Order: sequence, then structure tokens, then C-alpha cells
Amino acid sequence: MYMINVKAFTERERAIRMEEDFGTDVLEFHDDETTDYAILSHRWIGKEVDYKEMTKLAKMNKREQKAVRDRDGYKKILASCEKAKSDGYKWLWVDTCCIDKRSSAELSEAINSMYRWYTNSRVCYAYLHDVTSTSFPTRSDDERYPISNGWSEWFSRGWTLQEMIAPSNLQFFNKDWQPIGDKRTLTSTLSKITRVPECVLRDGLSSNRPCVAQIISWAANRKTTRVEDRAYSLMGLLDVNMPMLYGEGKKAFHRLQLEIIRMSSDQSIFAWGFDGVGRTGSILADDPSFFEGCNLMELMDPSEFIRRLEDNIPEEELPLIEDRCGTFPITNRGIQMWMFLRPSKDSDSVFEACLPCRFRRSDSPMRITLALWNSNYYRYCTPERASWRSLQFRQIYLRYHDIHHNVTFEIDDSAITRNGFTCYSSPRERKTFTSTGTDPLCVKAYSDRAGSSIVVGIGQCFGQDWIHIACKEPTSEQSPGDFLRSERRNMRARAPELAQSMAEVRSRRERDGFVWMKHLCLPGSIWTVRTSCVHLYTGPIKWISIYVEGTNDPNHDVRGLMIPRVVEYTTMIQVDGVSKPFSPAPNGVKLGDYGYFTDDKAFHREGNISMTTPMQHKISNSYGDSDYVDVGHLGVKLYKPVGFSVAINDNVKSWLDDHSIGLMNKYLVTMIIQCPTVPSSGHMSFPTLCPTTPFCIFRKPFVWHQDRDFVGGVSR
Repeated sequence: MYMINVKAFTERERAIRMEEDFGTDVLEFHDDETTDYAILSHRWIGKEVDYKEMTKLAKMNKREQKAVRDRDGYKKILASCEKAKSDGYKWLWVDTCCIDKRSSAELSEAINSMYRWYTNSRVCYAYLHDVTSTSFPTRSDDERYPISNGWSEWFSRGWTLQEMIAPSNLQFFNKDWQPIGDKRTLTSTLSKITRVPECVLRDGLSSNRPCVAQIISWAANRKTTRVEDRAYSLMGLLDVNMPMLYGEGKKAFHRLQLEIIRMSSDQSIFAWGFDGVGRTGSILADDPSFFEGCNLMELMDPSEFIRRLEDNIPEEELPLIEDRCGTFPITNRGIQMWMFLRPSKDSDSVFEACLPCRFRRSDSPMRITLALWNSNYYRYCTPERASWRSLQFRQIYLRYHDIHHNVTFEIDDSAITRNGFTCYSSPRERKTFTSTGTDPLCVKAYSDRAGSSIVVGIGQCFGQDWIHIACKEPTSEQSPGDFLRSERRNMRARAPELAQSMAEVRSRRERDGFVWMKHLCLPGSIWTVRTSCVHLYTGPIKWISIYVEGTNDPNHDVRGLMIPRVVEYTTMIQVDGVSKPFSPAPNGVKLGDYGYFTDDKAFHREGNISMTTPMQHKISNSYGDSDYVDVGHLGVKLYKPVGFSVAINDNVKSWLDDHSIGLMNKYLVTMIIQCPTVPSSGHMSFPTLCPTTPFCIFRKPFVWHQDRDFVGGVSR
């Protein structure tokens, strides 16, 4: 390691001031194991002096020299050299100027060795540049230190954590380099400020090493200039070495965790997220802040851990458990582990996993929540008030690659609020929602005066967006608020299954421009909740409002917003022995016509699909009369009616595929009933309908076309 020659540096500074000739070499290479040296710990402020400037100062012109020497960073080095000289040390190491950061190899070696360098120093000078008093601060002061939790900024930085723990002799100085205390006499105060146990401050990490989660928790609220340094500054504390890759961002902390897993069987590394941080995705934490609530965590003895769970473990498996729990190799599929799991009672995809660590000796083993996705297990946000089944011991793969992507959904609920429903979830005015790993679910709830309630949930799980709807009958005793809370818990617990259902629907059709839909009729109402997901060519996935007729089966693969029923079915007629709903046919309508309904519910024809010979159906005669068919409650009869429907064939399917986007909000006449002209001597015991096409069926093309259970445009 390069060290400052204290005598050479101070003599060079004196010579510059006296305008005398001076030597140029102030940095020399020495072994930290055999050299007595002092080391500086400080907060970087302003422009520091780097390696090149330290070695080239003698060759600079006077103007450049003065600019360097006037910096606070230079004055700090000078003061620390003078202090080291007065303490009898010939060598001093300062991170700003003793590392040639132009060399990536030298920088990587220095960072990997830094904890050892601080440990091997004879004394460490901690310079608190923002402390003006002559005594060490013992109480938090938010007015003086507003950006660093009420304490000197030195306590808020990532690198100074190891610089506090590693050296046995740590001395503190204020802004004017006046001594204000040392680590041994300030142990209790330092522990209060940093949450590092007093025993660690007194004796270091070698004698009583805490678990991984607790060590990382000490850095939870600390900051670094570079994101990567959040991980690199912890390597020495965690006894890990790895290459530096500046530019990798949060992947640095992921690499750090994987290196720990390769070297240790400490499962507390998975025990993050117990201080309000929940996330769905990788088993690894994104940042040290995820471990904030782990400052009291400790490992459990393996035999005690098994003893705590043995009542739920088959006796023949007990001898194998300890060996299986002690190893977890890292593979390209994930981290291979044996774990104790409890399946959720609410979802077949969610599990509670037990870890051999705890907060207090009397506590049960720590638990985290996992979710099964594509045969692998991911970290999952803990469902509220979850309940679990009996314990299982199984081998699993924990994924450490995060597949969550932030997605912003635009929510258009105007059709709901325009027709008598009011949003009662908070915030009511929210129209956009961004699904993140820590906040993956948006729930909006609506109710009307009749007491009907609808809850719509939108979210993302493991990179798959999903939507789900639920409704409450007006007669239900459950309040809207209780219904919302219940459904929110249900959706959070079942999100992996809901996302899997959406993924399976999409996998059935790879072609762009296809619509996946779901609906749910609201009990006691003509309203239907419609939700849809549309992939428009190569563009992004969007959620749009779409009206779809269809079955009330809640498992039917449909997605969409709630809009009023436009088509009114006025009568039921027997078609091939099956009762089907029909609407009055607009004048001149033909089979295969498509168009839309105007505000006064009049059908506006836009065109007709190309098709071959239609299918023909028998219209039943209720009273055995061969010429007339009774039209139920209307009190009229049809004369020799015949049913015709659009034939389900490849030509029609191809035409609908080609026109899918244009037909998205159009209605298709899928079936008509035709009658010949009524003879003058017709049956007159009941009035007879005279139009040649008295009734028809309107359907959305997508429902009629995609569902193989539909014949003649109506469900069997």
C-alpha cells in the first residue's frame, strides 16, 4: 500500500511556504503487516487531493500549487500528518491520495484490502469536520445536523462504518483538530448512534461475530456517493472479496450477497424486510436498507432450530435435516436449498418458509413468504392475516434474478361513475397506478345506492400483469369497507395464481391484436363488470374498456370494465330444443351485419361480414301446431319460423382475425329468425308477428368467435 512519508510531506510544505527547493517523493510503498502507521477516517467534502496531484505537486507552477494547497482537502491531509508526526508515526495512509484510482486493478485491490488496512493501523484519526464543540456530541441535534439524522455527517456515510469498527485505537477530532474522545471511552454513545453492539466496538468482529443480517443492518441508513459503494463498503465487515465493477448499480449488492452465500451457511441473509419493506421478486435484497429491522437478529443453533420444529417433522426425516440445511449451492436455476415450508390455506402458490434465526432467544424461528412461479420460488409480499397449513420439508430453488418490471396502468372508470356507482376506496381520484416490486397491487372499489359493491384489483406479479374483479350482493351483511379489506387480502394472497391464469390465457394465442377478456355479472343488477387486456400489435399492453356478452362462469377467460347492457333481450325462443334469448330485429337487418348502437339504442349498420352458407336451425312449436310457434310472454306467434346463424368456419374466423381491431367495439348479428308472409287465412287465436325477420341475436365478435361452446352466437 502507498503511504505518505509524514516527514517528507511536512518538509515539502515548509519549503513551499519558504520558497525553497524541496524533494518530490512523499508517497512510498510499504507492507501494512510490518509497518507502524496512522490512518485517516473522514468525510469527503469539496474537492479532495488525489494521487496524481500529491505526486506531481512539486512540478506544478506556483499558481497550480496554490490552488491545490488552498483546498480544505489538502489542509486536512496536512493537519493529519502533523498529528501523526507529533504522535511519533512516520507513515500515514489517506484514501483520497494514497490510491491511484486511474488503475482499476489498484483501486480493486485497495477496496478489497481496506478493512485489513484499518485493522492493522496503530491509530485511526476520525476527523469530524462539522463538529465545532470541544466535546463529543452525546445527543441528537436535528437543527445542527439536519441531513444526517441529528449526528455528525461522519456517522451517516457508508465507508466510515468499517473505519469505526476495524481499528482498535480510534481517536475523534473536531473541525479544528482538537481531540474530543476515543472509541474505548465513547463505546456506549457510539453504540447508541450506530446500533453497533458495544462488544463489537470494544473487541471487533473476530471474537463475537454477529449474523450477516445484523451486520448489514448497521449500514441500512448510511449513504455513499456511488450506488455500488453501498455494497463495496461492506465487504470487509462481511469477510468477502470480489472484483469492483463500477457502473453495475444495485447488482453490486446482489453480487455481495451471492458471495456471502457461497462462503457461509448463514440463512439470516434471507431474513430482510421486517421493517415495513416487502417485495415480490428476487430472494436477494436490493439494498442494505432492506435489513433495517435486523439489528437484533441472531442465528439459532441448528439442533435447537430443528427441535423447535420437530413436532411437525416426520421422524424418519430428522437425521437428514441438519446436513441438508447446511448447504445451498448456487446454480443457473437459482439457489438450491432444503427449507421448511407451510403452504397457505388461501393459495396453492404461496408458502411461509422458516429460517434458523430469530430476534430474541425466546422467539420462534424467523419466517419469510415465498411464492411458486414456473417451478421456482421467489420472495413475496407477506399477505395480511395469512393462515398456513402443516409444515413440509422440501428441496426448492430460490430465484435470485428479479423479473419484476415497473408498469404504469391507466385506469378509466368513467363508465362506472357515470352510471350510478361511486368510488369509495382511497385515493378516489387516482387514475394512474405504477406497479413496483414493493407496491405491486392497486385496488379500487365502487358501490351504488342499492348496496352493490365492486372491487377491481390490478397488479403485476413476476413480470406478469393481471386484473381481477369481485362483487358483493346488496343483501350481504358485510359492509363495503369490510368487503374491500377482505378482497384486498384475497387478491394479495392469490396474486401469483391470478397472474398465472393471465399468463395461461395469453399463451393460447401468440398473434398480436388478440383480446383477452373477463366479466362478472353484478347480482341483482343489469350491470356487468367487464375487464380486458389488449395487446395492440408490437406496442405496450394496455387495459381498455370493452363490452362483451357471455357466460356468468367466473372462470371464463375474459377481462374488462363495467358498462351498461346495451342489447336488451325481450324473449326466449326454443332453437334446436334449447331456449335462447332474442331481441327485436331492427328493420332490414341481415345475418352477419355489424355496427354499433346509438344513444337511443338504435342499431347503426356499418357493414356485413363475408361468409359462406349460414347454418339453419329448427324453431320449436310449443303447442304441436306445425305452422305457428308461440313467442312466450309476448302473447304472439311466429308463422313457420326458421333460424339461421353465421357458420363457424375458417373463412369467417380469418375475416374476424383480419378485422379484429376495427370490430373491437362493434356488435355482430350472429343469428336471425325469418318467417314467410302470413297467409290471409292465418291462425288468429293469437296475434301473429308480421315482419319477415322479427328477432335476432347480437353478440360481440370476439366472444362469439373465440368460444368453441357457442353455436349460432349463443351459449349452449
